[in-house]
Amino acid sequence: MSDSIANRRFVTASEKVDFLSPWTLEEWLCRGDIVNNEHLMLVRANMEPGRDHPFHCHPTREEIIYVISGKAEQWVGNEKRILGPGDVAFIPMGEVHGTYNPFDEKLVFLAILSPAKADEPGIVDMSQEEPWRSLRKAEG
Repeated sequence: MSDSIANRRFVTASEKVDFLSPWTLEEWLCRGDIVNNEHLMLVRANMEPGRDHPFHCHPTREEIIYVISGKAEQWVGNEKRILGPGDVAFIPMGEVHGTYNPFDEKLVFLAILSPAKADEPGIVDMSQEEPWRSLRKAEG
């Protein structure tokens, strides 16, 4: 870890780490390769209309999703809510969840995960497992 990361207390837009995942443009603002940190991770997700982060879980982390703009079809377990700006979803460690954007505008949200240093796997895809594979279809 470089001295700049070990001592970093502020992260500028030029220091964030961008990653284009299959579901969104991720702008990482806090994780171990950005700041010397064991407990928190923070990513700003930019999800275009029609995109989603299908059902998955984090066996070793809990998560908070905070909507900045747009709307999210947010699932936590088998419960769905439409979240708008200022709304939050709390996902307990190991809980299956998914974020969908079936709307016409881009969804921007923050995801805060803890702990940053956790046992693997950090994420497990559940989208092809039942009941998750059929849940949105059954909902109509």
